[in-house]
This record gives sequence, structure tokens and C-alpha cells, in this order.
Amino acid sequence: MSSTDDRHTISCLVENKAGVLARVAGLFSARGFNIDSLAVGTTENSEISRMTIVVCGGEEVLDQVRKQLDKLIDVVKVSDYRDVSHVERDLALIKVKTDKKNRSELMQICDIFRTKIIDVSPQSVIVEATGDEGKIEAFLELLEPFGVLEMSRTGVVAIARGEKILSVRES
Repeated sequence: MSSTDDRHTISCLVENKAGVLARVAGLFSARGFNIDSLAVGTTENSEISRMTIVVCGGEEVLDQVRKQLDKLIDVVKVSDYRDVSHVERDLALIKVKTDKKNRSELMQICDIFRTKIIDVSPQSVIVEATGDEGKIEAFLELLEPFGVLEMSRTGVVAIARGEKILSVRES
């Protein structure tokens, strides 16, 4: 996990059509920028999708990302959440090895972290964890002794608090 000083959460509203995700991802890879997290989904307007992109790097990296995204024709709006009060969440589905002996201990940990056990089999359980990345990482640390068999994460999604609607940030 990166320091919050060099971690940038960017919201990118794009036209909801084929090839846009590939163009945005290509823009990052062509310039050597690593995407730490990428989540995409439709918005309240079915013609527009929101990409929430987490990148790490200094202010110069953020400026380059913004400028390059603004050049793409399918990009409607680019916003940086760095100085904006916002909510971020990540969803993880985690398959954990368990048996009769340690299942109650696992359930207690799940209770403390307010996660949900959504599937149970004789040798494993699947847990749904939602929260900020720090909560998910702390939860995963406590699951390590049980044995994490498999995991799938959504990546970060974010939205500004209150009635604020982010506009294009000036370059």
C-alpha cells in the first residue's frame, strides 16, 4: 500500500461505448504509469460510465495523467479527489480455509470487521468485506493464519460527499 501523499484517486466520466476502457488503459501503459486500482461502471445516465482510477506518483504524474485523459475524445470529465471530501470503498470476496475447530474464531473476526459470510462449505467459507482499502488490508492480515484460498476485489470506487458534483479540474 502506498503513502497517501503520492496516492491519487481520479474520477473519469467517459462515454459508455466499446473500446473506451482499452484506450484509457493504453494511455497509462504507453506512458509507464501503473494503475493501482481501476473500477468502471455506469452512472445515473446510462450513456456515461464512471472510471475510478487510483495511481501513485508525485504531482507531476497526476498532472500528466490529467492532461492525457483530457485529450481523449470519449472522456467527458476528469476530477481529482485529492482535496475534496469524499467516500472511498472497496469490495472483496475472500474464500478462506476453515474447519469445525476454527470456524467460530473466523466468525468472531468477521463480526468485528462487520463483514458477511455469504457461503459456507465443509472446508471453506466465502466472506464479503466492504470498506476502505486499509480496512480490507487489516482484515486480510487476520485471515492469513486460516489460509486465504482465493480472492476477488473490485478496486476502489469513490464519490464526493454532500451535494458537490466535481467539475473538470483546470490544467
